[in-house]
Amino acid sequence: MDTWLTILAALLGGGIGIVIGRQMMAGVRGKHEKEAEEKAAALLKNAELQAETIKKERMLEAKEKYLKLKTEFEETTNQKRNLLLQNESKLKQREQQLAQQADQQRNREGELNQQRNEIGQQKNSLSQQIDALNKRREDVDRRQQEADRMLADQVAQLEKIAGLSADQARDQLIETLKAEAETRASSYIKNIVEEAKLTATKEAKKVVIETIQRTATEHAIENCVSVFNIESDDVKGKVIGREGRNIRALEAATGVEIIVDDTPEAIIISGFDPVRREIARLSLHRLVQDGRIHPARIEEIVAKTRKNIEDEIVEIGERTVIDLGIHGLHPELIKMVGRMRFRSSYGQNLLQHSREVAKLCATMAAELGLNAKLAKRAGLLHDIGKVWPEEAELPHAILGMELAKKYKENPEVINAIGAHHDEIEMTSMISPIVQVCDAVSGSRPGARREMMESYIKRLKELEELASNFPGVTKCYAIQAGRELRIMVDADHVSDERAGVLSYEISQKIEKEMQYPGQIKVTVIREMRAVAYAK
Repeated sequence: MDTWLTILAALLGGGIGIVIGRQMMAGVRGKHEKEAEEKAAALLKNAELQAETIKKERMLEAKEKYLKLKTEFEETTNQKRNLLLQNESKLKQREQQLAQQADQQRNREGELNQQRNEIGQQKNSLSQQIDALNKRREDVDRRQQEADRMLADQVAQLEKIAGLSADQARDQLIETLKAEAETRASSYIKNIVEEAKLTATKEAKKVVIETIQRTATEHAIENCVSVFNIESDDVKGKVIGREGRNIRALEAATGVEIIVDDTPEAIIISGFDPVRREIARLSLHRLVQDGRIHPARIEEIVAKTRKNIEDEIVEIGERTVIDLGIHGLHPELIKMVGRMRFRSSYGQNLLQHSREVAKLCATMAAELGLNAKLAKRAGLLHDIGKVWPEEAELPHAILGMELAKKYKENPEVINAIGAHHDEIEMTSMISPIVQVCDAVSGSRPGARREMMESYIKRLKELEELASNFPGVTKCYAIQAGRELRIMVDADHVSDERAGVLSYEISQKIEKEMQYPGQIKVTVIREMRAVAYAK
């Protein structure tokens, strides 16, 4: 009994335990399921948020891509639209051109029809004239036949009367007429030759006079000074500098004489060389504009101005050949043409003289039916040998001919340059024209003054004489040739040697040159120490 009770109690206990265990398991399971559901809900919510975020990002990307595609589409559309507009504009222009061409073609067709009608009328008129000529020819033939018959009858009667045949009578008549014709021909030829000589002389004078009358020229003016205008006396004081140091520096750098007197608002630049005067004038202009006037600045400005003058020489040459209509000239020859502006011959400006000769040659060649352009070219270049910068022992005509040959000028031009002073034989019709026009330009009233040329020549010889001494760097003749100012190299010439040098130069001037009055020889030795801060 106890055993059964024990078994029953055990079974009851086990059942109760099972029931309680199941309930506990159910509670635990429910709790886990609830937590799982909550986690699942949280995960779902996170997934939904992520999905929403991804959706928004995809939508933004889609919008950006849409906007990009839209922009590209619009750009492509605009480009195509612009291209279509351009093509449409070109088509309209082409249509207008075709319309214009069609109008021109119609006008040409109208002109051709008009010409065709005129030709037809002329053809009808010619046909009528030809018919009339044929009728006249028939009448003439008929009359010629009648005349031949009458002449034959008369010849037969004459032969019968004279007892000579027609051939014999013809021979006698020919001999008589031949002698008479020879006499008359000789007299006629003599008259023609005399008339030709008179006519040729008259025509030649006519050509020369017409050429001179058709050329406007200027008179030579002896000018050795330039006037520089200033605004006030204060500026004049700056130009002079303390104790005149600026004036001395400018004179030493340019080789001219600066005259500052009581003339209001003006400074006079004196010098025989026009290039030096122009350099001094332009340098003064720049210094006054700049306001900084002192010896170092003066030297700097003068150096720059000298370089600018070289550029101006090229510009003058180019402007001259353009004005005269001369093309294809070598650059070196153009530069020499520009140098003529600063050279004179017996007081006559060389560039003005060459331009004048070029115009005279062109006019005379045109009157004679020759090549006017070639004659003008030869006239401009005929004195090119005078401006060759290097010293040469050849006459300027031969030197100019060699330069023209060097720079591949026309053979007729080369011969005209070399022969205009009879140094070589003339082989072209242009050569005597250049010679004549050179004489016309140089010998006309007011063209030249020999006194000016000899004066400048004396001053140049004076400078060259002093430049040959060792140690001399620069040499300028000033005061109308009454003073010779010489700059020497301080490294090679001492103070004692400077005094001896001035005496030697003055002695050589007395022995080798002729001059009025006396010449003051001034030797200037300046010591400079130069260093650079780096």
